Amino acid sequence: MKKISLVTLSLIILGLIFSQIPPIKSRLSWRVEVAKTYLRGVVNPVEAVPTAKPTNTPVNLSSPTVAATLALSMTPTIEPTATGTPEPLPSQVSLTVPDYEMQDMNNCGPASLTMGLRYYGWEGDQFDISDVVKPIPQDRNVNPEEMIYYVRNYAGWLRAEYRVNGDLPLLKKLIAAGYPVLIEETFHFDEPYYPNDDLWAAHYMLLTAYDDEDGAFTGQDSYHGENQRISYETLEEDWQPFNHVYMVSYLPEDEEELALLLGDDWDEEKNRERALEASLRATEENPDDAFAWFNLGSNLLYFEKYAQSANAYDQARSLGLPQRMMRYQFGAFIASFQDHRTEDLLSLTEYALQRTPNSEEALLWRGWGLYQQGDYEGAIASWELALKHRPNYFDAEYALDFAR
Repeated sequence: MKKISLVTLSLIILGLIFSQIPPIKSRLSWRVEVAKTYLRGVVNPVEAVPTAKPTNTPVNLSSPTVAATLALSMTPTIEPTATGTPEPLPSQVSLTVPDYEMQDMNNCGPASLTMGLRYYGWEGDQFDISDVVKPIPQDRNVNPEEMIYYVRNYAGWLRAEYRVNGDLPLLKKLIAAGYPVLIEETFHFDEPYYPNDDLWAAHYMLLTAYDDEDGAFTGQDSYHGENQRISYETLEEDWQPFNHVYMVSYLPEDEEELALLLGDDWDEEKNRERALEASLRATEENPDDAFAWFNLGSNLLYFEKYAQSANAYDQARSLGLPQRMMRYQFGAFIASFQDHRTEDLLSLTEYALQRTPNSEEALLWRGWGLYQQGDYEGAIASWELALKHRPNYFDAEYALDFAR
């Protein structure tokens, strides 16, 4: 018995030692996360994204007339700045492919950004980025703002900008000018992670080439592999749920050229005005498109049109959104808070946390919902939990300072 105990103890010690080897540790951590996710899905069976609570002044957003008024008090339509007749783009462009980076757990953002920065000679890897923007591997989301922050503060000589309302011609124009473009798009899991999983998630990809004859872009995909073909139609469909967001890194001396390429979209305010107009048109052309309404809500939110934004998000929810939508985009939380729809805010954040319990953004806004209800202890606990899952999370630190 004593010998067996010693052998068992030795095996346990060896197992613990091997489990700390980075590749093995990563695989084990991922398996643990998968198991926990499945159990959550069993304990809290997935349901549809909750629809809006009844209000005293319900709004029929499916009416084109109502939709047209959502941009109330916005500036007039912006015409593109005249810059002469543009030269036709080449029918095919392929940029030098940077050294490939296969993503670690939940690390598509840092891995994709790594490849984008390597194009300019940066010598870091995804962990240099994730240690700053998502120091806990279980953090499932990185926002474009977080990646911009990293480039501007940690990537030395490089700069970066992101905008929304991109389109396929713009992607091709940027690539033709020598700029790889990072986009956020839809990702479909191969297998369910819990019962009734809709398999929908978000993913980042770096685009480095296009070919009009083939009708496709080439992307460096940190999950599926390098030089992945994405048809123009598929990219447009997968890109839409994220407001057609795109990010470009560049050398400081190229800023003037990039500004000329983007035209009016170089100005962030004008970019959002154009995005608002585009999302309004999209809802009028297809009133049953939930993503069009969601983008409209996000673009109205930028201009602090909180009630209109909340109404647009309401319509998106009523049409049906993916189960993990609120893991990646948080405008519906903010609009509900600012429009004093506290019950909606708590309902949405509760749903988001059932799918992603460590979402610091959902914990942050759940805290603000509890604060609105007068549950100050509950709010503080939620913000402290947000900080646990995302150390140095400034918004949670601000909330705690505000409450105390």
